[in-house]
Amino acid sequence: MKLLSVPGQVSHGPGWHYDPSGWVEVYGNGAVLQGLSIPYNVDVTASNVTIKDVRISAGGGDFGVSLRHTSGVTIEDSTVSGQNSTSGRVDSAIDDVYGDSTGMVIKDDNITDFRTAIQISAGLVTGSYIHDPGYISGDHTNGIYVGGTTQPLTISHNTIFNNLGQTDTINLDATSSGQTVANTIIENNLLAGGGYSIYGGNALNASTSNIVIKDNRFSAIYYSQSGQYGYVDEFDPAGPGNVWSGNIWDATGGSVSS
Repeated sequence: MKLLSVPGQVSHGPGWHYDPSGWVEVYGNGAVLQGLSIPYNVDVTASNVTIKDVRISAGGGDFGVSLRHTSGVTIEDSTVSGQNSTSGRVDSAIDDVYGDSTGMVIKDDNITDFRTAIQISAGLVTGSYIHDPGYISGDHTNGIYVGGTTQPLTISHNTIFNNLGQTDTINLDATSSGQTVANTIIENNLLAGGGYSIYGGNALNASTSNIVIKDNRFSAIYYSQSGQYGYVDEFDPAGPGNVWSGNIWDATGGSVSS
């Protein structure tokens, strides 16, 4: 698809406009952004927004797509990245800023040059290629960061490669002591890298339930145990409804235990 540059070729459309201060604001419920090349943060404050076939390349520590109190936002078939892998890496490629957006669908996207690729609380992340994070000194690098949630969330059929020795490909861990972490499915992903490839939510004395981690493939392309220190940490197999099942090594098909 030929992409139109923002703001050079187009600067506004139904429910959105380019702000001369240096970002794109999406304010209209049901707005559709398609076929655009945007070298700025896309800030979404509306619901039922679709971002499709768009290239977003924010940098300098900014967000790629920031979601603020939204519902039903879909981001698909798009590339979201920083402008380079060092000082121009994006701080968070897709970020539910306040942790209260619901019904998000992040599907079939290409995400790179990030500190955190996706920060999400509820919805679906599927079919995406998350790879080659950026890095500046002091970064904690995450593929998908959840930060503790009880909202239904499914992470499936993604390829997530973090070639750095920290922090993770998927992190469910709580952000405060005693938090409840529940109702997340991680299935059919190909994972490699980080300190641990998966953090399973049981940090900071969190109570976990219905954390299902199944049918994933762990790769040793960077480290022999997938992550530098291992493939999983802080997962409680005894938590009610928690499941670890069918996870295997990508190269051999051998079982990976919890």
